Amino acid sequence: MYQKIKYLILGAGPSGLTLAHTLLDLGIAREELLVLEANEEPGGLCRSTVVDGSPLDIGGGHFLDIRKREVLDFLFRFMPPEEWNSHDRVAKIILRDQEIDHPLEANLWQLTKEDQVKYLESIAQTGSVRGEKMPKSFIQWVRWKLGERIADDYMLPYNQKIWSMDLNLLGTYWLYKLPDVSFHEILKSCLEGKAFGALPAHGTFLYPKKYGYGEVWKRMGKALGDRLFTNTKVTKIDLPNKIINDTYQAEHIITSIPWTLWLKIASSLPETICESIKKLVHISIDVDYQKENLSTPAHWIYEPREEISYHRILVRSNFCPGSQGYWTECNGARSPQAQGFRHHNEYAYPVNTLDKPKAIATILDWGQGNNIYGLGRWGKWEHMNSDIAVAEAIAIAKQIVLATR
Repeated sequence: MYQKIKYLILGAGPSGLTLAHTLLDLGIAREELLVLEANEEPGGLCRSTVVDGSPLDIGGGHFLDIRKREVLDFLFRFMPPEEWNSHDRVAKIILRDQEIDHPLEANLWQLTKEDQVKYLESIAQTGSVRGEKMPKSFIQWVRWKLGERIADDYMLPYNQKIWSMDLNLLGTYWLYKLPDVSFHEILKSCLEGKAFGALPAHGTFLYPKKYGYGEVWKRMGKALGDRLFTNTKVTKIDLPNKIINDTYQAEHIITSIPWTLWLKIASSLPETICESIKKLVHISIDVDYQKENLSTPAHWIYEPREEISYHRILVRSNFCPGSQGYWTECNGARSPQAQGFRHHNEYAYPVNTLDKPKAIATILDWGQGNNIYGLGRWGKWEHMNSDIAVAEAIAIAKQIVLATR
């Protein structure tokens, strides 16, 4: 006999945890849901550990954006406001051997007058300023939007380091997430010596006073009690009968684990779905701790120089009280040999390839027709900050309950 579960949630990252609690909030009985998590602790990429006496976020840099009131109210139930510090975002870019505020196009005024003129001339000649049609190629889009100089000095080398692949395999449909600073605002910032334009994500963010970012998710997991099973890796999915690990029979499966794993563990996957899953690409990231203190006000720093292996620095001592040192993020394909603490995230970033939208749409449509729902970064195969993951999980929980009652 199998244990029958109405809502079986695969993965206890921010999305899975939020969905489980929201189902309970909507009146679903506790015995009707179960969450399975492969790791010892919940939290997914937002987990933390203690390194050199202070917290380190093993999935890289994670912070709580303050702009979604619904998300804050939800998370404050588990970790109240008084346990968080508020920070005004300080993000830097290494350019010409100096730290420039991010986004670069809004802060060219921090360069020498000679360099400002060169960048402005380049931007003035872009296709976006001249009204030319937006290209579909990623590399051409960057040049069309930002100009040759920003493309060659920052955007293209930085993205090459992150993805470590042919950048023309990337789509442009996701670039709306980049800060959008107009030429008028760029010129005004150079003339007036200050940034103009909309603040990017995490303009103001929260980070725990005494813990790493993983603490709030750990508490959410604890609040689920016996409805969360950790150290429980999904190794077998009998699709026709919705039986997981020969133990649980589900009415509805909500998956936040990578679809590419389904190729190995799920039986009877339709060939069209197998082919769509094979088109999904991800990269791994190594997080390395360095104990030296950096003389910078930045919370994080983007590093486009090709000779430096990592692409981002998280300056722990500037947002985690009582800590020292920093950690780096580096694509696993280009990481040097580890010299100290390293955490390897095999599944770190889904890649926005040209054919991803069609592939993931095919998978999600098939899934929904079979009471299988994709959720979060890996269920939707989309990079999303934790506040977005929480907001989407709340919304999806409501949709699922409405559709299944």
